[in-house]
Amino acid sequence: MYCFWPKQAAQIIALALPEEGSATVLPMQTVLVFIAGLFLGAVFIIWYYRSMKKNAASEASRMIGDAKKEIERLGTEARLKVNDEIKQKQDELALETREFRAEIKQKEARHGKKEDELEQKFEVLNRSEKALVDRDQKISQRLNKLKDREEDLEQLIEKEKETLLSLAKMSKEEAIERLMSKIEEETREEAAARLQKSQEHMKENVDQMAHKLLGTAIQRCSVSYTADSLVSTVDIPNDEMKGRIIGREGRNIRAIEKATGVDIIVDDTPGVIVVSCFDNVRREIARRSLDKLILDGRIHPSRIEELVSQTKKEVDDDIRETGKSTLADLDVHNVNGRIMRLIGRLKYRTSYGQNVLKHSIEVAYLASAIAGELQLNTKLAKRCGLLHDIGKALDHEQEGGHPAIGADVARRSDERREVVNSIASHHEDVPAETIYAVITQVADAISAARPGARRETMEKYIKRLERLEEVATSFNGVNHAYAIQAGREVRVIADSKKIDDNDALSVCRKVAKKIEEELSYPGEVKVTLIRETRVTEYAR
Repeated sequence: MYCFWPKQAAQIIALALPEEGSATVLPMQTVLVFIAGLFLGAVFIIWYYRSMKKNAASEASRMIGDAKKEIERLGTEARLKVNDEIKQKQDELALETREFRAEIKQKEARHGKKEDELEQKFEVLNRSEKALVDRDQKISQRLNKLKDREEDLEQLIEKEKETLLSLAKMSKEEAIERLMSKIEEETREEAAARLQKSQEHMKENVDQMAHKLLGTAIQRCSVSYTADSLVSTVDIPNDEMKGRIIGREGRNIRAIEKATGVDIIVDDTPGVIVVSCFDNVRREIARRSLDKLILDGRIHPSRIEELVSQTKKEVDDDIRETGKSTLADLDVHNVNGRIMRLIGRLKYRTSYGQNVLKHSIEVAYLASAIAGELQLNTKLAKRCGLLHDIGKALDHEQEGGHPAIGADVARRSDERREVVNSIASHHEDVPAETIYAVITQVADAISAARPGARRETMEKYIKRLERLEEVATSFNGVNHAYAIQAGREVRVIADSKKIDDNDALSVCRKVAKKIEEELSYPGEVKVTLIRETRVTEYAR
């Protein structure tokens, strides 16, 4: 950098001096001042450059020193951290070593205790062995004495026999034959007497034992009853819904009946629609489908088919889950899948108002309890009781009685011979071949005969409802009467022209009183009298 300054100064001076032939001439003093200024500027620049270089060197030295200090500090921290980790590991190792040593000491103590116990047991065994050896020696001595006595007795007996034969003047064979005849005669008489006495004792106690056994079995089994009929009711929010369910020219109700196979009864009964069918599974599908349609609000044939198909799948899943849970609750295993589904279908089957699945479960429990009292196979008896009415799930689809249908299904499903015979013979259509068939008959009879298990037949039920309506309509001023809620309520429609508000209470009481006097029914019957005045006028 320094080498360029003289050359630049000369150039500046040359520029400052006038050219030859120029008319302008600068004074000498001005030139000298200009040169001095240039020199001072150069000196200042050189001084500033050196100062900056020195500062940069000192700054670099300072940064290097700081870096070295930082490195030393980081190294110190790293060493301290490593030392802390080493110390922590050493502490953990020392703790584990102490725990291991303590565990070893405990094991050594346990082993020492076990060795002491083994030594004690060994001493006891030695004493027992010594006692056994002494006992064997004593027994051997006693046996030797007994043998000597037996020989002496045999000799005495021979002498006595010889003496008796000489006195009786009979041979040995004759004496033996006479003695055996006498003993046989006495034994026969004693056996006959004991047999007669045993038979008399058995006759006296057999009824009591049977009553006790059955009573114990019944007390050990308690099953709730579920009664059903051939109709179901579906609640509707208003009477307008009846018209929507019927549809234009009855297309909706026809679609429901065709898809479900039931009869839909829409009458004047307020608030309900009746579903009627002999097949409880179809009736349940129809009932659930109607509930969904009412809740959904979109009632037309395509929607009906969609919901009925969906409901059929739900009911099918419910049947399968019911069969599986029933078998699990009763601890009955290795059952064919078809039989499991038939067990689930029994949930929707009734017999004289008694739910067949509940009845089958009760029979299974009763059969198991009876078999337990007789010390027989309780699981086999429970299986026979559960499957005895399995044919009722198919009797409306196949010809023949449900015992024969159920036995055929069990036989095709590889059930045991005892189970098949119990199913076929529980109504005595075929002879009972095993004790389990008899137990199944008894349990079935007990379950069916329990109070409240089976209610009146369908004919009696309908007659009772008709009788309720007849009693209500027998009063003057009553136009119509409807028995609803399975006969638990009677709706009486009175003629408002013949019965005023004051007479309505009196007539309602009289109807209730007459029902109490002339009919028998479970629980109570609610009598509701309805009286209204309708005024109709036409605007033309």
